[in-house]
Amino acid sequence: MVLVERTLSESSDDIDIRPLELEDLRRRLEESDDCQSLPDESSNQSFSAAFQVGLKRRREKPLNRKFVAKMAWKNAVRKALALGDPWEKFHLDTYKTERARRHRYNALRQTWTQDEVVVKMEREPFNHGAMRECFRMKKLSNFSKDDWQRAHNYVAKRYMESGTPRGTYFDDVRLQMDAKLWGEEYNRHNPPKKVDIFQMAILEMIDREGSPLYHLEHFIEGHYVKYNSNSGFVRSEALRMTPQAFSHFTFERSGHELIVVDVQGVGDLYTDPQIHTTHGEDYGDGNLGTRGMALFLHSHRCNSICESLSLTPFDLVPSEIESAKFSSTKNAYQTKVRGTEEMVVSPSEEEKEHIQEYIRMRSLSSGYHSGDDRPRIKLTSISSMDSWESDDIPMMSESEDSLVDSAKREKYHHHHLIDYHARIRLDSMTDSGTDTETREKDIMQFKQLVQKKARPSHVLGEIEHRKQLELLEENRNKTGGSVLGQIHLDLAKYHELNRFVQEGESFDQEAVLYHLSQAAKCGCLEAIQTMAQLHLGLPYDILPSIQLEDNKRDMELGFDYMLAAAEAKDRAAMIYISKAYETGTGLPKSRPKDWSKAVYWLEKVMNTTTEDEGGNFDGTMDDPQHQLVARQAVMYLAGGCCLLKDPNKAGELYTYAAELATEAMKGKLAAKYYMQAEEAWAECEE
Repeated sequence: MVLVERTLSESSDDIDIRPLELEDLRRRLEESDDCQSLPDESSNQSFSAAFQVGLKRRREKPLNRKFVAKMAWKNAVRKALALGDPWEKFHLDTYKTERARRHRYNALRQTWTQDEVVVKMEREPFNHGAMRECFRMKKLSNFSKDDWQRAHNYVAKRYMESGTPRGTYFDDVRLQMDAKLWGEEYNRHNPPKKVDIFQMAILEMIDREGSPLYHLEHFIEGHYVKYNSNSGFVRSEALRMTPQAFSHFTFERSGHELIVVDVQGVGDLYTDPQIHTTHGEDYGDGNLGTRGMALFLHSHRCNSICESLSLTPFDLVPSEIESAKFSSTKNAYQTKVRGTEEMVVSPSEEEKEHIQEYIRMRSLSSGYHSGDDRPRIKLTSISSMDSWESDDIPMMSESEDSLVDSAKREKYHHHHLIDYHARIRLDSMTDSGTDTETREKDIMQFKQLVQKKARPSHVLGEIEHRKQLELLEENRNKTGGSVLGQIHLDLAKYHELNRFVQEGESFDQEAVLYHLSQAAKCGCLEAIQTMAQLHLGLPYDILPSIQLEDNKRDMELGFDYMLAAAEAKDRAAMIYISKAYETGTGLPKSRPKDWSKAVYWLEKVMNTTTEDEGGNFDGTMDDPQHQLVARQAVMYLAGGCCLLKDPNKAGELYTYAAELATEAMKGKLAAKYYMQAEEAWAECEE
């Protein structure tokens, strides 16, 4: 980013308004303390630029950090005062003073706090979006008393639909503050540019009829940009790496449990995000679940920030990668990685053998960069200001070479004006009345939880993760439970529905089969069933437009898929396997008929009375239980194909089949089974 020189002598109309950077403060200090001692360039042209820099460094004196911090904040205040109040011309101080009840949310503790505030709000909205309208507002802080000139600028937002449930306002705040928590986790890894999400609360206007609710946010000047949406849209003309890397980070760091999307705002100060969760619950109608995750990952291409954080690319076929229409101009990306980012890493093979010790060590070292003894920036970096009203404290992003000691920043009465041009970095608990010690403890617990859950975005990592879980849990299901697998299945369905092609174009069948196979590798039962049916030439329910050519069918692979589905308690798969071993129909040439296995799978069918690992239950109406039992009886009566003949067992099974047929109102069939039971027992007597 090119720094633009700004001085107090310039009028506010001539100033290039942008967020205040720490480099501005550092340069101001250097100019005020050192530049006056340099030789005048006009009086001595013999000084080269390099010599002047060297002379300046030799004359520099060690600066006391406390003094540096004090001077930095004084300069920041002077700049803010010079810029003035952008809402002065609207004369909000002349509006009626109203009381309001403010509701604030603690994202870590998932609790709400209330307090009473005094505000002045416009009666008519100054802007509106698709769903909400915006009002200018000022709120008195604890330090403003009755001085409305010092009051902060806010934006109050209200749903235009009068029937909007009051609970929707609270759900929106919870969503935004949860997203803010993930922004803090992202910043902890020291990316090139920190991100932040607007501090948001609810304002209940208790003096108005019906006590209407408003969303309350700080007012920040700047150009509002939407970087991506909750349905996979990425704005190519404003393509930036940080918003996309942040969304990717939340997906991996949460262990695929959620992803923060719909990133929009001023620079890297975001508002109104959306969170997709595994089950698609909570966070309103915009939560599209794994379908929303699939849409983002299909459009996302990992950039240098993703690589520096060791985020793994999502698996796509070459045709998908080539078809992405992204801007590749030189100006599309401006953020540069520094090489000091803290990677998002998963445990190694050796660490997996001692997973508990690994988690403990990662938790202790989470604030440091690998191979670096310098501490990282804490999420709650302004611990000395906790006694001040939280929504009045400006918090600025800081890099590791910052001259400002964040724990000892100077407090000023005039800091309220900095809100307009400096980034406000209030953590997700600062605004909820939580003390410093409790807040840091809760944040540490959150870090430890996140560290345990982090998982890569590619299928190989998912397969390895599932293998480790199977080793740790003996009775763990071999299928089901994979969010990544469901995402690949959703992408296969989206392709088959022509989501990613223009009208009139045919979908990418190669991509459909690829994502279907990836979903099957991740243990997605629905994908396993479909892959088995495709290769075995059986009818299938999903992806009806997909056809697998005869030369691409693999009976061996299809049978393996069917076995995997049978082991996952899918009744239809178990019945297919038993028939194949009994009759040889549908059995690969490499496998002989085996009645012992056929009987085994029939018994599994009879004993399976619960849902399969996919959460479904198939009553097998085409194969009623009395017929399945009778098939076992036939094989025991005849014997052969690795099954010993046992007429007594056959008689018992025929009798049981007769009882089941009677319950099914099949009287003639029941009589037949009773007769066959007598014949089987007759063979025992002989």
